[in-house]
Amino acid sequence: MLRRQDLEAMDFEELWLLHEELTKILAEKITVEKRELEKRLAQLNQPDQFGEAERRAASAGTSEPPRRKYPKVVPKYFNPLQPTETWSGRGKQPRWLVAALQSGHTLEEFRIRENGESSDRNAGGQGH
Repeated sequence: MLRRQDLEAMDFEELWLLHEELTKILAEKITVEKRELEKRLAQLNQPDQFGEAERRAASAGTSEPPRRKYPKVVPKYFNPLQPTETWSGRGKQPRWLVAALQSGHTLEEFRIRENGESSDRNAGGQGH
């Protein structure tokens, strides 16, 4: 190993040749080190491909992850006063249904009958 005194004793030509040699050796070592790091990075990213894409989308700012698709829900109940108003039986009950239930009607009175089902009651509960 060269000491500082040895370096100071060298003339300009020798120092410049040493500099060029060191630059070449360093460039080779940097290239080898870079390849090794790229290999390690590829190994780390490989099993986690899907999770990484989700993390990138989440960290992209205000963009939210895509919502889950839900199947179309068929309505089970209808408003006899306004037949286009229906309710699937899920979630909060609509105001028209709450009002009807409070006035003494039963939920079954508002059920949409499928073809072939016999109903001994009036389908809409309009008689009340």
